[in-house]
Amino acid sequence: MTNSGGPVLLLSGAGLPAWIWDAAREALGPDHETAVASRPDGRTPSLSSYVDAALDSAPWDRFAVVAHSSGGVVGTELARRAHPRVSAVIGVSAVVPPPGGSFVSSMPFPQRHLLSLAMLLAGTRPPDGALRRGVAAGLDEPTAARIVAEFAPESPDLYRGRTGTDALRVPTGYVTTTQDRELSPGLQGRFAARLGTRRERSLATGHLPMLEDATGLAGALAEMLDQRG
Repeated sequence: MTNSGGPVLLLSGAGLPAWIWDAAREALGPDHETAVASRPDGRTPSLSSYVDAALDSAPWDRFAVVAHSSGGVVGTELARRAHPRVSAVIGVSAVVPPPGGSFVSSMPFPQRHLLSLAMLLAGTRPPDGALRRGVAAGLDEPTAARIVAEFAPESPDLYRGRTGTDALRVPTGYVTTTQDRELSPGLQGRFAARLGTRRERSLATGHLPMLEDATGLAGALAEMLDQRG
């Protein structure tokens, strides 16, 4: 997929803090220098602002992108916009819209309509109970409580903003989380196919494998990153 080693830009899912990647970054070791993408400033940044903030977080001339959950929307758009710098895109239980699509439009019916209604009525921060049942499922209690406490609402445009229509021109991979209560394995399979990858791995975790099985995730990422195209 890419040359052995090399830097990696990590994109967190919506609302999730940068520290979720700490153990996986350590497990990747010195062969893979890493950075976690920052979020844009402002009250209601556009999807384009998320992409710009992620790109500004990469201090390297060329790097791979590992995108978790809604980070898949940003990561694939980043690969379109800066493809000479992006060496690969790997999704981790990631949402991958079709060209010209959005996070919301990627969801199956009726989930896309329920998601739109929920954002209209309650904003983009799910209730604590929903976070525990979905995003934080499978985590130990202290970690789950911290995720819920620190979960931050995102701009609606992260979910509704339309991506570009150009095809991706970088190697791709996908890590499926088979015990995921936030994004079903079947839906993840559709996103992996949409990403066009032949390199897939699976982990028996919930939606946050970097917290449930950091070593396993790092191993899967390193294997795909170190493969040569």
